[in-house]
Amino acid sequence: MLINLKENERIDDLQRNGYQIIQNPGKFCFGMDAVLLTGFAHARQEDRLLDMGTGTGIIPLLMEAKYHCAHLTGLEIQPESADMAERSVALNGLTDKITIVTGDIKEADKIFQSASFDCVTCNPPYMIGNHGIANPDAPKAIARHELLCTLEDVVSQAAKLVKPGGSFFLVHRPFRLAEIMNIMVKYKLEPKRMQLVYPYIHKEPNMVLVEAVRGGKPRMTVEKPLIVFQSPGVYMPEIRELYGF
Repeated sequence: MLINLKENERIDDLQRNGYQIIQNPGKFCFGMDAVLLTGFAHARQEDRLLDMGTGTGIIPLLMEAKYHCAHLTGLEIQPESADMAERSVALNGLTDKITIVTGDIKEADKIFQSASFDCVTCNPPYMIGNHGIANPDAPKAIARHELLCTLEDVVSQAAKLVKPGGSFFLVHRPFRLAEIMNIMVKYKLEPKRMQLVYPYIHKEPNMVLVEAVRGGKPRMTVEKPLIVFQSPGVYMPEIRELYGF
């Protein structure tokens, strides 16, 4: 399908099912955290999935490629990113499988029916406050800092939208792990799986992946660490597989 690109946009190959994505490097491009989240998450073909804060739609595209869910929805507050996501969906011929909605995570329960998704994913802003931000309205600042929504906004909305027994998948930073667990339990999302991600085997972890189940019983599995690099610029085999190299 012929898709018109806007100024500074490009089309990138996702190495999955021939899928491609439209991105603008000057605004925001998806990072490794989104790829790791789709590798950690799981779904069934009959599932309906919601990705909150979908950006340019990377997580719905990768989850569709991997699991062929019945339907996937991406919620994004920034119109420019949502527009790129919609055009990427059309570029891949997936308009019947993936819907992009422009809206606020804080109002997700007003946009969607309660308990209407089998699984919810989110790669939210990690940083608290706006220290050091030159332009609070810039797409990169909104994606990285809690300017438009907080961690509690994300978790509380996920708890309303996922079905009882359904899963919520989150990627975040380890320095907020205690807060993540406390907020999940507060909203009856029981942490069931966790995996720490290390840039190198001798470094501290810089990402954490968590699966929580709505109404689940208390018992959590900590999976083996995921190491990203063997050496500078050389991915570990598990990471190469996730990227489709």
